[in-house]
Amino acid sequence: MSRGDRQQAIYLDDVDRQDFLKTLAEACQKTGFQVQAYCLMRNHFHLVVETPNANLVAGMRWLLSSYTIRLNHRHKLFGHVFKCPSDCTYTGG
Repeated sequence: MSRGDRQQAIYLDDVDRQDFLKTLAEACQKTGFQVQAYCLMRNHFHLVVETPNANLVAGMRWLLSSYTIRLNHRHKLFGHVFKCPSDCTYTGG
């Protein structure tokens, strides 16, 4: 799960939701993440991912920073989108 900074919305419209999913797909290609489930909420999201390469932190950092840059550019905004650090939980298996 990763929450919006100050509990603000992390998607301003449906295009942003699609951009987030596109960025997530790119992150999966770069990292080998395998998304098992996701849920996009107004001010946060949940992901269930398998990380065969043990690179969860680096992959999440890339996902969150890339989406932030794209969102800020599209809407002419600046600053953080997500609360840091992200709330990642390792469930093992």
